[in-house]
This record gives sequence, C-alpha cells and structure tokens, in this order.
Amino acid sequence: MSKLVQTLHVVVGVVRNRQGQILIARRPAHVHQGDLWEFPGGKIEPGETPGQALRRELHEELGITVDAFYRLGKVHHDYADKSVLLDVYVIEAFSGEAHGREAQPVQWVDVHQLRQYAFPEANLPIIKMLKLPDLCLITGKFSSPADFVTKLKASMARGVRLVQLRLKGVDKQIQAELARQAFKLCQQYDALLLLNPAQEADPEMDVAGMHLTSQQLFDFTQRPVSQDKLLSASVHDSSELQQAKKLQADFVLLSPVLPTSSHPGVTPLGWETFKQLADTSDCPVFALGGVDVSHRVQARACGAYGIAAISALWGEQVK
Repeated sequence: MSKLVQTLHVVVGVVRNRQGQILIARRPAHVHQGDLWEFPGGKIEPGETPGQALRRELHEELGITVDAFYRLGKVHHDYADKSVLLDVYVIEAFSGEAHGREAQPVQWVDVHQLRQYAFPEANLPIIKMLKLPDLCLITGKFSSPADFVTKLKASMARGVRLVQLRLKGVDKQIQAELARQAFKLCQQYDALLLLNPAQEADPEMDVAGMHLTSQQLFDFTQRPVSQDKLLSASVHDSSELQQAKKLQADFVLLSPVLPTSSHPGVTPLGWETFKQLADTSDCPVFALGGVDVSHRVQARACGAYGIAAISALWGEQVK
C-alpha cells in the first residue's frame, strides 16, 4: 500500500542586485538535496501569507529586508521521498548586505551562468523562467517587408528582447521571408523569437519556441514542443489558463486587461479580475491589452511578470 506523501509548501526568493545578478546559496551537506545550490527561501508557516514568509525567510537566511518583490510563478515537483510546491518571487529591491547568516556559502551569479551550478530538480524550472525578458512584443501592422524590418529593428533598439511573430493575413511566402528577417534581427540583438504553429520556419532557424492562440490551445492534448523550447499561449479566462497548464506552457499572455481600440466591443478584465486569474497560474503571466510600459508597477502588483503589447512596443511607438 503506497504511503500518502504530504506536499511541502515553500516560498522562494530570487534576489537580484543592481547589476542584475542573482543570489544563490549552497545547501548544507546533511539536509535533503544537500551540497546543491538553490534560490533562498523556506517553508511557509501556519497563518503566514507567502509574502510574510518571504520576508521572514530572507531576513533569517540572508540578513536582508525585502522592500519590493513580484511574482514569478509556481513549481510543483515530486521527489522520491517528498513533494514540494514552490511559490517563487523576484526580489527587485532590498536593504542590507546579503550574507549567509546560517554559515551557508552564498554567491552572486549572472543569469546566463546559473546552468553551470548544480541545483535541486525543483529549482530548474525557475532558471528557465528567469531567462524570460519582461517585455513581450507582438508584431503589428506594416506597409511592406522593408517597413516590417525597420519597425522590428526600432523596437529592439529600444530594449525589446522577446518577440511573438504575428503575421495574420500575410501571404505564406512573405511570412517565410519575414520570419527569416526577424530571426536574423533576434540573433543580432540576442532576443527570443516565437513562431505560430501555422508559420513554416526554415529548418536552419533555431527559434526560441512556439506561441499558441487561445483557439490553437485546444488543438493539442500535450505539449507541442520540447522542454528545451519555450511555449507561450494567449488566454482570456480560467478554462484557457487550465488548458495552458495542461500543455505545460512556460508563460501566458492574459488579456484584455484594459479597453483596446483593436477590440472595442470586448469587455476588459480590469486589474482586479486580472489578479484573480493570474494568481491561479503556475507560470509567468504577461498583462496584455491596453497596457504599456507605464503600467509595469501596477501589473506586477496584480501578479504579472511582465507586459505584452502590439502598438505600445511596435517600432517608434515604444514607450
């Protein structure tokens, strides 16, 4: 008869310094997953909210006071001897000098160097999440292929590093050429490019992953790309969020948050409903619809990881 394994609910803090480096700590040799590196945190005590537990644990472990944080996502993982649920947050502001108050070694590491360290398996999805930029461009209207390239280049010059190639109504042959141009620009700017399942990619184009519309979500019964690629999805309600979870999406675009000129007859979610839905998502959530960079603080306060947009991030319109 199998023994019922209780899930350990843990809060995890991804602490960033002003240089963008991430703090990691080494677990003691005698504990579960000993001698491996981890993102600091600990068990949520009875009666605590995740935010309260985050502040307490990081003060006890690192001697810092958390001033500002935002949600990254959740990780469920089953080890042979226990199950864990990690509530993961990014610490973007703190006071005090971080150090190992429990004599544990700590180290500041660049995001791209995290894979060089041995982590518990439950921490590996967090590393994948941290590679996500927090601005996602959905390509918008253009008058010609040359205009498309000009606008995409302008967007990237202003900091966009995650691109969803949206070419609705464009001829297949032109789509293929624009995908090649977008891929070249993304390589140049070290950006991530996502294609739609209907877009045919050149075999030599090693794109970052795939994006599914809310309709395409239900065309699949399992994840359509390998785990080493990104899978994103557009969602509007709880049923679509659940389907994205079934497909193990790496992030979702939840919309429309605010009224949009492109969909004047659609009732927006509003920030309160957005937060309620975002809180149920395991993966990072991008706020989409009527938002721009100026909404970043409010979006994060409502559970968003980042901002996704068409017009607000497209070409010279970036703001």
